[in-house]
Amino acid sequence: MARYTHGYHDSVLRSHRWRTAENSAAYLLPLLTPQTALLDVGCGPGTITVDLASRAGRVVGLDRSPEVLAEAGRLPNPGNVTFQAGDVHALPFDDAAFDVVHAHQVLQHLADPVGALVEMARVCRPGGVVAARDGDYGGMTWYPADPALDRWQWLYREVARSNGGQPDAARHLLRWARQAGLTDVTATASVWCFATPDDRAWWGGLWAERVTASALADQAVALGLATPADLAAVADAWLRWADADDGWFAVVNGEVLARV
Repeated sequence: MARYTHGYHDSVLRSHRWRTAENSAAYLLPLLTPQTALLDVGCGPGTITVDLASRAGRVVGLDRSPEVLAEAGRLPNPGNVTFQAGDVHALPFDDAAFDVVHAHQVLQHLADPVGALVEMARVCRPGGVVAARDGDYGGMTWYPADPALDRWQWLYREVARSNGGQPDAARHLLRWARQAGLTDVTATASVWCFATPDDRAWWGGLWAERVTASALADQAVALGLATPADLAAVADAWLRWADADDGWFAVVNGEVLARV
């Protein structure tokens, strides 16, 4: 297991709480029915999990962090969701226990994403679906240009790689799925785009806080990649971007759906 680059600072969890089935798992929704048994791996604070449960049958959200699982457990529950602790590399379930096994923004943080996909496929029934969606930090783009945001992009990717992860996971998903022995794979992509004043204030504000107060900041300093003053300059760049009337930011996400 790689070290989790983001950590669990509120500036991180605010972005996770924003995620819904519609904005983060639309590629999966057509495959769900009221009879679908679904495992949501790396569920975090559970907003996607609960949304998926409104379209599925039995749903289990799994995460390794007791802190975020406690938060997920406080969400309004449609009655078919349970949350539990576990490790994607050793899932605590029998073979073929689920119809769909889903992971959102998880594989990028793992030292062995192929092994994780193998384990996800193990607990998926024959004919079921393994689904994964991950971002690509190298593919993120924005306007207006700012050298300090270029520095942010480089810095995040360096920290993530030092932790054993792959920050450009989106472009690797199809290859990883095939290396995991999954042959019936559909690969797609979708984006998050932040361009309205409210979206820019939210996205720029949480990143300005994240680069100075979260585990990412601590790791960047500990690794000698940045000083606190460097990180403050990056935070200022995020706030400049958020204030720009023509500010625009796109996050590319890769997706795979693999029939087992």
